[in-house]
Amino acid sequence: MTRIVQSPLDGVLVVDKPAGRTSHDIVDAARRILGFRQIGHLGTLDPLGTGVLVLLLGRATRLAQFYADRRKRYTCAVRFGFATDSYDADGEAQGPDSCPSLDAEMLLPLAASLTGHILQAPPVFSAKKIHGRPAYELARKKKPVDLKPVEVDVFDFRLTEIEGSVAHFAIECGPGTYIRSLAHEIGQKLGTGAHLIKIVRTAVGEFTLDRALSLDEIADAARGGELPARMIALENMLPDLPRTTVLPIVERRLGHGMRFNVIPNQIQPGQTAAAQGAPEPLDAGEWKPARLRVFSQQDQLIAIAQAIVLRVYQPIVVLQPTP
Repeated sequence: MTRIVQSPLDGVLVVDKPAGRTSHDIVDAARRILGFRQIGHLGTLDPLGTGVLVLLLGRATRLAQFYADRRKRYTCAVRFGFATDSYDADGEAQGPDSCPSLDAEMLLPLAASLTGHILQAPPVFSAKKIHGRPAYELARKKKPVDLKPVEVDVFDFRLTEIEGSVAHFAIECGPGTYIRSLAHEIGQKLGTGAHLIKIVRTAVGEFTLDRALSLDEIADAARGGELPARMIALENMLPDLPRTTVLPIVERRLGHGMRFNVIPNQIQPGQTAAAQGAPEPLDAGEWKPARLRVFSQQDQLIAIAQAIVLRVYQPIVVLQPTP
């Protein structure tokens, strides 16, 4: 892929990740295409997975912390009949294929039992650390892997279609949830075993698959000088946070990390919209503590601030350099 030398860009690129490549591969490819290294991402996808991989460019990387609790949405296909050691189609079968005949009456109560605030065991083939080493390193060497169950939130685990021994689901979940583990667990509950054969991430918070670009499209846009128009601008990030616009004198105070006052009528409410394929907005609930996007008179995002006491805010991330 031809490298396109660009000036540093600030904002978000939503990539439609292809199957067979790691999230790190995609970040490396974007760095080569764009010619600069300040690129991060909001959560990995397994090599098997496709769909939304959110890349943060330039100063947008400093806002990653505010996306830690964002909900995600997936569509997936689960093959029933046998489990695998990796909980997906890339692993080794853990027994013969029982070729079960599925119906909705079997699966609906099992999916419901895996919905809510649940304990989930991560897959042994995962990046979870054991004494500083990724679990998958131990699993590949056939060494014991002891991963403790963790609490996760599954908001929606909905059956959408059945084709023979394959069931299709739509899932909405909180951070840290392994869809592979959900596939494995529903197979255990049914008594047939199961594993994940396909997964598409359709949304991470407000970032949706309909906004996603392939790497080739990103390269073409960069060559044509059209990439800024295809990105989500820094000013359009965190749209559910309320915003305020400040005078230059306050902007200078912000540049030094100083507190500032805001009266209620100077604050505009945030906005949420339903993500692609979601029945309702994929938000993280009420912001606690209360936070605020701060804009300059030129309508540039210059800070994220946090309420200290009534009408007093402290900048926690300052995006504009001190004049």
